[in-house]
Amino acid sequence: MIALSLTDIAAAANGELHLAEGPAALTAESLVSGAVHTDSREVGAGDVFVAKPGEETDGHLFAPAAVAGGAAVIIVERLLDLPVAQVLVPDAVTALGDLATFVIARVRALGRLKIVGVTGSNGKTTTKNLLRAILERVGPTVAARASFNNEVGAPLTMLEVTEETEFLVAEMGASDIGEIARLVRMARPDIGIVLTVGLAHAGGFGGIEATVRAKSEMVTDLLPTDIAVLNADDDRVAGMAAITPARVVWFGEGDRADVRASDISGSRTGTTFTLHLPGGQSRPVSFRVLGEHHVMNALAASAAASQLGVAIDDIVAALESVTVAERWRMEVLGGRDDITVINDAYNASPDSMSAALKTLAQIRKPTGRSIAVLGEMSELGELSGDEHDRIGLLAVRLNISQLVVVGPAARRMHISTINEGSWDGESAYVETADDAFALLSDTVKPGDTVLVKSSNSAGLRFLGDRLGKLYSW
Repeated sequence: MIALSLTDIAAAANGELHLAEGPAALTAESLVSGAVHTDSREVGAGDVFVAKPGEETDGHLFAPAAVAGGAAVIIVERLLDLPVAQVLVPDAVTALGDLATFVIARVRALGRLKIVGVTGSNGKTTTKNLLRAILERVGPTVAARASFNNEVGAPLTMLEVTEETEFLVAEMGASDIGEIARLVRMARPDIGIVLTVGLAHAGGFGGIEATVRAKSEMVTDLLPTDIAVLNADDDRVAGMAAITPARVVWFGEGDRADVRASDISGSRTGTTFTLHLPGGQSRPVSFRVLGEHHVMNALAASAAASQLGVAIDDIVAALESVTVAERWRMEVLGGRDDITVINDAYNASPDSMSAALKTLAQIRKPTGRSIAVLGEMSELGELSGDEHDRIGLLAVRLNISQLVVVGPAARRMHISTINEGSWDGESAYVETADDAFALLSDTVKPGDTVLVKSSNSAGLRFLGDRLGKLYSW
């Protein structure tokens, strides 16, 4: 974080400053420039700890550990008997956002910081990581760790900027109307990217039209001098051009797109394509992130980077340097006996599940089998049953060799497949990840390709790790 006095921190957080006593205590004008954390285990000397109440516990309980770790100041909703400066606020999460807004505004005033916001039903984290890889080649860049994209994670990322930061890539997710709008107001992006609008979290939003409204918050408050980077191949995203005052830059595979891909060819080692940028620029790209669907994320990142003045050769070099989208996202493991494990079990929506299954079918070795280990797609609401059925039927149509469905919430995928007359024993249902591991340990053969895919809540990412370790050298 940039250096701020305790007085500034309290004012920015709309809180009341309470100083500690003693000769070594900080004064109101003492400067603090450490990192901001909500996890006491990460706190070091000079850091700021936000005592955020949680669903299962309360950050105030961990404030003593944060102070022991060296916290210079803690932001609290009730004063604690601790020898440290405290900023008392009505709501710690709101205060965190207010502090981020203040810091971003102060750094922006220096005139060098450019901000890119990224949202969409699928691909946010991958696009953010690709854009970070590109922008780091030309200037100091801050981007979210993992999926820090909600009302807590996004401001924590924003608070990492310093006076030297040239680019901030802010991933913005939401589970309700208004959440992206709040994050946009904190960061005020110069470029807003909308990737897709699909059924991910549709149950929480209350349907696909509400999802469209939520994702459109990325571009509705942009200024005429800003840029909206929109997916020309997604009709719901393309419709946002009519409601943004910003200049629109299109990405996609069709001729309509300003930034597009041609000659796309996928394989077990990634995807090759030709990248086309405005002005007739084009270059071949050997993109090592597994799955042709990630080409769209590469196009979105390339579109934003080109608008920030990054040269096409730097964009291509960065894209070709990335080998994994993110931990537990199309992560290739295994290798022993020519067995490949693809661990893609951090998130799952109908769109991403379909894309992963199509990739599995495409890259299966001629001498091996394709095995899909699938768990629940969460947060689909009333659409859940039909969408799980659809994925099961897709596995049949793609001629997946073996389906293993894990957990009661995903069981309809198994039922829909065994009801297909063309399948006879190709689908198995197990209750737990441990059951799946035992089954697969006995049945996976040399040359097989195994996909593990589910929503984060199903916990199959750890099953993917176990299988990857089991079949590693």
